[in-house]
Amino acid sequence: MRLLALGLGVALALGIGLDRWIAATDLPPLGPDTSVEVLARDGSLLRAYTVQDGRWRLGVAPERVDPTYLAMLLAYEDKRFYRHAGVDPVALLRAAGHSLWRGRVVSGGSTLTMQVARLIEDGPTGTWRGKLRQMRLALALERVLSKPEILSLYLHHAPMGGNIEGLRAGSFAWFGREPARLTEAQSALLVALPQAPAARVPDRHPDSARAARARVLGRAVAAGVIDADTASAALREPLPQDRRAFPALAPHLADRLRAARPERHVHRTTIDANLQTALERVARQGLRDLPPRATVALMVADPATGEIVASIGSGDYLDVAREGFVDMTQALRSPGSTLKPLVYGLAFSDGLAHPETLLHDRPARFAGYAPQNFDRQFRGPVTAREALQISLNLPVVELTQALGPARLMAALRAAGVQAEVPGDTPGLAVSLGGVGMSLEGLVQLYATVARGGAAVDLSAEGPSDAPRRQVMSAEAAWHLGDILAAAPRPARLPDWRIAFKTGTSYGHRDALAIGFDGAHVVGVWVGRADGAPVPGIYGVDVAAPILFDVFGHLGSAPVALPPAPPAALVLAHGDLPDPLRQFRMGPRAGDQAPQLAFPPDGAELVPMRGQVLVRVERGQAPFTWFANGAPVLRQSHERETMLELDGPGFVSLAVVDATGQAARVQVELR
Repeated sequence: MRLLALGLGVALALGIGLDRWIAATDLPPLGPDTSVEVLARDGSLLRAYTVQDGRWRLGVAPERVDPTYLAMLLAYEDKRFYRHAGVDPVALLRAAGHSLWRGRVVSGGSTLTMQVARLIEDGPTGTWRGKLRQMRLALALERVLSKPEILSLYLHHAPMGGNIEGLRAGSFAWFGREPARLTEAQSALLVALPQAPAARVPDRHPDSARAARARVLGRAVAAGVIDADTASAALREPLPQDRRAFPALAPHLADRLRAARPERHVHRTTIDANLQTALERVARQGLRDLPPRATVALMVADPATGEIVASIGSGDYLDVAREGFVDMTQALRSPGSTLKPLVYGLAFSDGLAHPETLLHDRPARFAGYAPQNFDRQFRGPVTAREALQISLNLPVVELTQALGPARLMAALRAAGVQAEVPGDTPGLAVSLGGVGMSLEGLVQLYATVARGGAAVDLSAEGPSDAPRRQVMSAEAAWHLGDILAAAPRPARLPDWRIAFKTGTSYGHRDALAIGFDGAHVVGVWVGRADGAPVPGIYGVDVAAPILFDVFGHLGSAPVALPPAPPAALVLAHGDLPDPLRQFRMGPRAGDQAPQLAFPPDGAELVPMRGQVLVRVERGQAPFTWFANGAPVLRQSHERETMLELDGPGFVSLAVVDATGQAARVQVELR
């Protein structure tokens, strides 16, 4: 009895001592430092970055790993993983017997938990001192972590050759895929690699890798994980011959997201990975016909949601000569003639003009500013439709003077577009490209037109919840789409009904094409990142073909543009109200332009039985009143009247007098 009591006491003391010894273990950091990832809309990997020590270590959860791999791993490394407390006495006794027989420490005996202990601490192997430390740390880990958490640490830290660490990084590096779906041969190789990664990497040591894979497959058959026929087929599967590059899609966008939110490890985007891949190829192909220093940028967005589905900042991110690292979707450059549709849209929305209104293409000076058409010719009377389609300069400058350059800048702000002008004072040259805008800003502006004049903020991180802002009337936006879809184009371009506009900035520094169908807005920019001229480039020649190539990748045919809104004024020139038949620029001698005395600009109104009181001062009767570009009262000689306006919502209200002069405000009906 005394001996029994003594034995129990010694055992108890040893147990208490062991418990305290384990409890006093210093634990290294347990949260793995994983690569920053940028994901596509379907969750696939667009781009990843190495961790601080230059290793690839991608985040992975056990539940997102192929079950066959996990079963092979446990069968080969630790059959009793879910039954031991960090140390497997059976495996240790077996390893000790082998070591005594050989006279040195032989591999074996280490549980997965012990391997995790060695990996997270980068501890020594092959000595009893190192093995003892692993055992102590493994026992301590089992006290603070669950089995799935320990398994997760192994999946993150298992060495896969070179600077590849963890199962997911290894799966991408050797097979170019996520570890959720692996073949039996792939799983076996990824189980075998961590035991001796330097000696088993398949690109340099294929024989060693093949033999190690065979041993894992054999152990898997013995454990009943796979059958013999499956293993036999896996043995015949070729080994990877080269290490694959990690995904690097949308690199400029990825860099931007990472810089904006450095605390995030995972950035989820709205990018369509397949489309992004195809369009990066389109951009690279576009470089073949360009001078050595020129590059291409393009963007595709969904105007209904504002989601960016593809973004290419340059034709080749790694091309130093072309400064491919510069994101040309964000650079502020001249939009050339691509801003002209905004001028016409505002003029239509304000009742200042209609697509069939006659404008005058003639020599003119505006306080010393004497713009010329591109071909230095003048065509005399021309409709607004024709003037926009052939991109005349004089008519759009006259409309800009009537609207006021500040009105254009305000519309850009309402559309959420960043625009900069020299000296912060916009002049008439704004309408001809005298303003700095980004390609993304232009795509956002055209997305506003594509969705009926209502602004939408573009984002690659999901739809914006910003309040809707009406930049122009739905009728004016539809007219723009109708005009641009019928614009003349070179015979080499498809006759698809796409609303598009090209532009070339002063000095041939920028060539652009922006367009939309019923589902997408596409922007293309061509030029040099350093802003130097590229002689001979024109938007219609170099950017438009890429634009149509992009639309060709969006579907078998462009999505139809929407039908005309019910209130759209679709009339021939002769059927227009008198004030809209011909545009008259500015007040003449003795004339006084009309002024809206009520309602004031920006007013919130509550209609009385569906009607709103309006009053005009100055100007010459009769007056024609417009709401969102459509006439609601013609040839009225009354200066105060009631108008029936549709609400609730924003309404652009305009009055045009007998001389063609106009006044306009925007109000909100409650």
